[in-house]
Amino acid sequence: MAPPLPGPLAHLAPLLGHYGYWAVGAVVFVEDFGIPAPGETVLIAAGIYAGAGRLDIVAVAVLAFAAAVAGDNVGYLIGRTGGRAFVHRWGRYVLLTPERFHRAEEFFTRNGAKIVVLARFVEGLRQANGIIAGTSGMPWRRFLVFNALGAALWVGLWATAAYLAGSHITALYDEITRYQLYALIALGVLAAAFTGRHLLRRRHRN
Repeated sequence: MAPPLPGPLAHLAPLLGHYGYWAVGAVVFVEDFGIPAPGETVLIAAGIYAGAGRLDIVAVAVLAFAAAVAGDNVGYLIGRTGGRAFVHRWGRYVLLTPERFHRAEEFFTRNGAKIVVLARFVEGLRQANGIIAGTSGMPWRRFLVFNALGAALWVGLWATAAYLAGSHITALYDEITRYQLYALIALGVLAAAFTGRHLLRRRHRN
């Protein structure tokens, strides 16, 4: 018998119970090229099922990793071939408005490849990551390496945490999300400081 999923994960029980691994792969895949889908929550729920013996944790992790990398590469291809015009025309249907896209692209351009890794852990950036990398002209091989690294860290964190924590995952998720916000704020402050320092040096040279 499947374990009861805690809190906000409960609605995924029928999906996982019926489709199992297919649900993990499909939901993570479509989320990663911009379609609003609960990719992170289905990964966590699958980890809990694996901890209870209903799924194999290695299969969940491998499938989620492959789906995440493949989905982001579809997003990259969309951004590379369709560009900003595609995003401005169709992005609103997947909650990626021109304003949100512009802000995300500016942040992405300023911080480079490390954002490809960190974006995996940030709601909104996770879904737009590949598209923004494609439109900003990041070389595909560079994107592939850092995207795979981010996917491995993301899958490793949530699959392992859910597998070990079981029904306590909701409290753990809240804690990690809270500290993740602090880390992102610190990263933003550091980026602003480096940008300010660079501008001051240019000003002094001129």
